[in-house]
Amino acid sequence: MMISNSQDAPVVLLVEDEPLVRMSAADDLEEAGFHVLEAANADIALSVLEACSGDVQVLFTDIDMPGSMDGLALAESVQQRWPHISLLISSGYHKPHPGQLPEDGRFLPKPYCSNAVVQHIRELVIHD
Repeated sequence: MMISNSQDAPVVLLVEDEPLVRMSAADDLEEAGFHVLEAANADIALSVLEACSGDVQVLFTDIDMPGSMDGLALAESVQQRWPHISLLISSGYHKPHPGQLPEDGRFLPKPYCSNAVVQHIRELVIHD
């Protein structure tokens, strides 16, 4: 399902500190028809959201990142400040325990395939 008009494309904020992983995921999401905003850490992600939170529909974040907070803390902050944003959280090192994920947040373990990412994000956008 390709979305031809970028103005109508759902907006995903992708937060990943590994540049190659971030570029690959961004390419996959853009090919699937999403508009992607990128951030290398939670601090940058919060700055992006403060500027354009009304446009963002999904936060897709890694857990393990440098900076003032990890992806779980970022997701919790986003849920409190911008509850309309759906949450997809990923890690190759940690699997959150029950209760660690924000309410309605989804977890996707790494390594993941691009189809799984696209499917999860499409489902989150549909439920929005």
